[in-house]
Amino acid sequence: MSNAITFPGLGLSFDIPEVAFTIFGLSIRWYGVIIAIGFLLAFMYGMRRSEEFGYSQDDLIDMLFVATPAGIIGARAYYVIFNFDYFRGDPVRMLQIWTGGLAIYGGVIGALIAAAIVARIKKIKIMSVFDIAALGFLIGQAVGRWGNFVNREAYGVITDLPWRMEIFDWSLARRVAVHPAFLYESLWNTLGFVLLHFASKRRKYDGQTFWTYVAWYGLGRGLIEGLRTDSLYLFSTNLRVSQVLGFGSCLAALIILGYNAYFKTHEPEEMQVARYRAKLTAAGNEGATDNGEADTDAVPYDAGEQVEDVESVEDAEDIEDVENVVMTVNDNDDNLDEPPGITDTNIDGTDI
Repeated sequence: MSNAITFPGLGLSFDIPEVAFTIFGLSIRWYGVIIAIGFLLAFMYGMRRSEEFGYSQDDLIDMLFVATPAGIIGARAYYVIFNFDYFRGDPVRMLQIWTGGLAIYGGVIGALIAAAIVARIKKIKIMSVFDIAALGFLIGQAVGRWGNFVNREAYGVITDLPWRMEIFDWSLARRVAVHPAFLYESLWNTLGFVLLHFASKRRKYDGQTFWTYVAWYGLGRGLIEGLRTDSLYLFSTNLRVSQVLGFGSCLAALIILGYNAYFKTHEPEEMQVARYRAKLTAAGNEGATDNGEADTDAVPYDAGEQVEDVESVEDAEDIEDVENVVMTVNDNDDNLDEPPGITDTNIDGTDI
């Protein structure tokens, strides 16, 4: 009996053990290693682009400290709720996540709720956080699906297509050729990330990237879920939970995107102001500058609180280069406090 994974139509064969290595007597599985790699790549991407979305790298780290465990709890809770008959007789098994049983939808929901709470406390625009979170999710989901490949799980129904994947099916006690559903979803998420990465640079409002992600992932998951043999079902019905949620969330996201596109006017400068606010926030968090030298006594400036007071951005020859950006505010608003150290000078200390 061979437990190798083969793609006979492509002439490929893989015999990958589930355990990657052992340290201090503890077996570290490839599944965990791959999930960690996906998380690390998403984290690095988020750190690189956080300031574009209006918050600092420190803010991102704070959110991850809360959102990561919340995501794990949500992923397990989702799986347990829709597979409750399996756990009913032995509730202790609900806590044994190392035996398997994490649902990505639950993880996403748990992580987003936690991130929203932190964003609210830190006075960061929640939908802006969701925008960059969506890009991170796509990275993590694209990489993480290869953990299913190593575990010989999340595969589809029997097929004879040229790219079929052949594995040993323990329930049938024989080798079968099936749809590589894990690969379909990984490729779908990879393509989605590439498209949204570039589209996010031209987003017109906070939340646009997130809702596009919801529509993209929901459509793909709904289609691919129909091929899988290990779906969770909606209680006693024949409805696949992830398929219902996938198509439902896709429809809801499309309605929201359509409303914003056709029935709501977004000022052309709106995202320019957001990008400038991000630059100001980053500069304020690092300390105001005086003639190019950092002022260690400067109070961090949370420009997000005054975003409604910013009317326009002038001289934006290159909006990504803050030296060429000048912010003008409503002269009639006496409540706007100027950011410490940033008055009639650019952030680098040069005169405007």
